[in-house]
Amino acid sequence: MTIVDNPQFGPETDALLKRLADLPANPDLDPYQALLLDREDLPDPAIAGEPDPRVATEDISVDLPGRTLQARVYRHSIRPRPILLWLHGGGFVGGDLRDIEYATSRIAADGNVTVVSVNYRLAPEDPCPAGLQDVYDTLGWLREHLHGDGRIAIGGQSAGGALAAGACLLARDAGTPLPERQILCYPVLDLDPSADWHEWYFGTREIPAGAVPLQAASLKGLPPTLMLAAGRDWLRADAVAYTARLEQDGVPTELIEYADTMHAFLNFPAALSAGRHAVELIAADLRATFG
Repeated sequence: MTIVDNPQFGPETDALLKRLADLPANPDLDPYQALLLDREDLPDPAIAGEPDPRVATEDISVDLPGRTLQARVYRHSIRPRPILLWLHGGGFVGGDLRDIEYATSRIAADGNVTVVSVNYRLAPEDPCPAGLQDVYDTLGWLREHLHGDGRIAIGGQSAGGALAAGACLLARDAGTPLPERQILCYPVLDLDPSADWHEWYFGTREIPAGAVPLQAASLKGLPPTLMLAAGRDWLRADAVAYTARLEQDGVPTELIEYADTMHAFLNFPAALSAGRHAVELIAADLRATFG
């Protein structure tokens, strides 16, 4: 494990948590109404940052059997480049590709890759395994329909990290082409019945293979992995445990922990220098991966 620390991380995190706690709440809304309103909110550039002006963006439709997903493509070059499929967080019930455009656009520019950020289906309207199947099917769709150079990586944040890890497990088990690298940022990798999203996402239905990566019987054959964790994150244990299992099963894995910062720090790069550093680190990792 490599620890990234900076004296600014703690005070910046404290200030952001206070700012978020001071936001007005509407206690009259039921949880589902509150969720719908939250999905409509655009991120505040003062904390989420702005898209990188060096990249060109294009909104596309990913046409899959029985459904169409919306995605945004970030290109820094007109030449065919490796493709990075990226999945936003949001506890499997919220989040949007617009929440993370600082990260996706800057990774495209500095990582020398084409980034595809996709809005997968969300619970409770589409519970598990809908989102997982979306991500797995999108991997195949990208190979056939997007003009890349044939190389693909996958990554995501929180719930998106879980879906990225799960899609790699499905691809391995199905014998379909695997991404060449997975980048998992503070992912949700185990069951947590106390979590707010658990009932909406899993309910009482049978949990399919890949939906809970830490419970997979084996992690052999998965792509080389970059794992990011946060020191002040209840999901830190998932990242540490999954890293240990990947290494045990012979998967080259690097774990980077950002000390004294919070879950979802990549969503707030304008407020958290840890988020900016992590975006630069991911871009550098992709440059090293693909050359």
